[in-house]
Amino acid sequence: MPFTGKYYYHKGKGIYRCAGCGQELFHSDAKEASGMGWPSFWTPLAKEKVTLHVDTSHDMRRIEAVCSRCGGHLGHVFDDSQKPGKKHYCINSSALAFCGETGKKKRKSR
Repeated sequence: MPFTGKYYYHKGKGIYRCAGCGQELFHSDAKEASGMGWPSFWTPLAKEKVTLHVDTSHDMRRIEAVCSRCGGHLGHVFDDSQKPGKKHYCINSSALAFCGETGKKKRKSR
């Protein structure tokens, strides 16, 4: 359901990975407030991380986004972003796993 996913309101800094295989997909810096009800990004970490297909299910024509490594469904892509590239990757929270930025590893004190 829209506006109910774990990452819709999420503001943490870090990397969003594929929940299926762990491939890094999106950085939090590319997350945007779309108002659509799902986490939205204006670009993936690299173009080859997300594969796009035409989806004609539910009597609609949309562009489906899938993980390029495992083929897992991520969501859909629309051409309505205000950001560079004008793409709007509307991704299901259940398709993502978040890994926060941890910075440098702390050294153990002796």
